[in-house]
Amino acid sequence: MLKAHQEAQVDIIDRLPTPFGLVRSGVAPDHPETKIVVNQFTRVAQHECCTFFGNVTLGSSVTLPELRELYDVVVLAYGAESDRVLGIPGEDLSGVYAAREFVWWYNGHPNCRYLNPDLKSSDTAVILGQGNVALDVARILLRPTTELATTDIASHALAALEDSAIRKVYLVGRRGPAQAACTAKELREINGIKDLHVHIKEADLLTTPEDEEEMRNNRIRKRVYELLSKAATTRASHPCSDPRELHFVFFRKPDKFLESNERSGHVSGVRLEKTKLIGDRPGERMATGTGQFEDLGCGIVLKSIGYKSVPVDGLPFDHRKGVVPNVRGRVLSDTSGDPMLLEKGLYVCGWLKRGPTGIIATNLYCAEETVASISEDLKQGILASSSSAGREGLLQLLDSRNVRVIPFGEWEKIDSEERRLGSLRNKPREKLATWEELQKVARE
Repeated sequence: MLKAHQEAQVDIIDRLPTPFGLVRSGVAPDHPETKIVVNQFTRVAQHECCTFFGNVTLGSSVTLPELRELYDVVVLAYGAESDRVLGIPGEDLSGVYAAREFVWWYNGHPNCRYLNPDLKSSDTAVILGQGNVALDVARILLRPTTELATTDIASHALAALEDSAIRKVYLVGRRGPAQAACTAKELREINGIKDLHVHIKEADLLTTPEDEEEMRNNRIRKRVYELLSKAATTRASHPCSDPRELHFVFFRKPDKFLESNERSGHVSGVRLEKTKLIGDRPGERMATGTGQFEDLGCGIVLKSIGYKSVPVDGLPFDHRKGVVPNVRGRVLSDTSGDPMLLEKGLYVCGWLKRGPTGIIATNLYCAEETVASISEDLKQGILASSSSAGREGLLQLLDSRNVRVIPFGEWEKIDSEERRLGSLRNKPREKLATWEELQKVARE
């Protein structure tokens, strides 16, 4: 936006005291190279025409109608902060978590500081889903903690993982290895974990003509299948004192969560239904139940079945797709898809616009498309610059509500304190993981 319009003033509102969204709370601690984009984000935030408003929540600190009144343009880019549900019996048992909560917990997000997942009562964890988030979670559970200790993983999570009894992780998917949702890069990392045995049933690796056609048409799928086959046939070359196992379980879907007999209200396993793929068109075949069931015992379940965006008051929302109805980032008044029904001055970007798929680069293209729409609307006079109160008006409003804004300069205090604490432990940073700590350091 700043590149496209030299005279634009851009304010970034974030409910957390810390900027950078998923780069801080979503990207795995052992992926530091992905976090380098923070340097670019910092340069943007330090631009003289850009202001960061941390600790400001859309919906309570300020409403969407109020923002639209204050600003010529409002872009919503708050992603997908909730989780899809399976809707099966036992989903509310303790020990059943969304993978997002677990990721937030090990990444030091203040909302999940006290999640305290039980990693001690059993040696087995089940992860439902086989996408990259599922693989991240499996890797964090199985990777030697000596390797995690030099990352920016939250200290409370590192301590829990050092005491963890988990030695077996099951990754459960509805479809087969030719349809696995992860990428080759994530699989190669799993294959590189020291003393890890990867188990896949030989029968699951058998392919059908439809699978073969699907892989011919999709190079990524083919590569993933080859890596899974290779992992299944590779055995650790020497016995080790602390073996760990990763089991890929294909053609299974969860039917119900099982309650423990010993610990009331706690999960003790998952009942899985065997599936088969139906349909003629490769790439579009659906997994359907066969009526055959089996139980898989565990002490913790992590559901990695997709994120979901949450609506806010005054925002058109497609509850079925979990996105804001839009045309190239321009928000539509309803879900009919009528391009004439535009919400003037309101735009959307990222997972809230497209659904929760794609990586940082995908969001970059997505942002460029939304900015192009804003530029077109400016050019055509749809967004005639008004006498909007903008930044000053927002500051007055927040002040009248006693909202304690954390500007970028105060984030920089948090940043330097985290780096200082990290340097004492040979880590890039030691994240402050409670609202109290974050606000205290920001104010000092």
